[in-house]
Amino acid sequence: MAEGNNRSTNQLAAETASLEEQLQGWGEVILMTDKILRWEKLWFPPAIIGVVSFVFLMIYYLDPSVLSGVSCFVMLLCLADYLVPALAPRIFGSSKWTTEQQQRFHEICSNLVKTRRRIVGWWKRLFVFKEEKPKMYFTTMLCSLAVIAWIGQQVHNLFLTYLIVISFLLFPGLNKHGIISKYAGMAKREVNKLLKQKEKKNE
Repeated sequence: MAEGNNRSTNQLAAETASLEEQLQGWGEVILMTDKILRWEKLWFPPAIIGVVSFVFLMIYYLDPSVLSGVSCFVMLLCLADYLVPALAPRIFGSSKWTTEQQQRFHEICSNLVKTRRRIVGWWKRLFVFKEEKPKMYFTTMLCSLAVIAWIGQQVHNLFLTYLIVISFLLFPGLNKHGIISKYAGMAKREVNKLLKQKEKKNE
């Protein structure tokens, strides 16, 4: 067991080091993005909402086709991949990092590797679930996809995408400042109260 844990730890460290090397040119941008997403300043949340809202308003106004939208998005990614490593050190100042910055960059890369592992683990468990309980798998998938299709039919696709993007970008800050745990705890207490009231009525 200990040997397996050591092997897993070593593999995680190796994957993290590899990712750090791949993202080294993006280091300054990643650290700045991390500060914004974790709301290190009070004006970061409204800035996130404002920028995302502006982008989606432009998309709504221009109304590009799917092919044009995908092409422009990939083109911007290619430009960023080419320009960011060259321009980031000049924009953000000295290329020498402090120990704190290097540690935070390491933590971000480690979290990204762990997230990737979780996604792969969920994907594998989905296939195990399919093999072990095929009827339940297909029933669950069909019901879930039908609900998603119904939601997509009721809500405008662009607005739905906007809500998903906003939620995704605000989640790290909400989590860091304890807002999610606070309201989740409140919801849990309310549910417990309702269950206790129901038990009393049944008695």
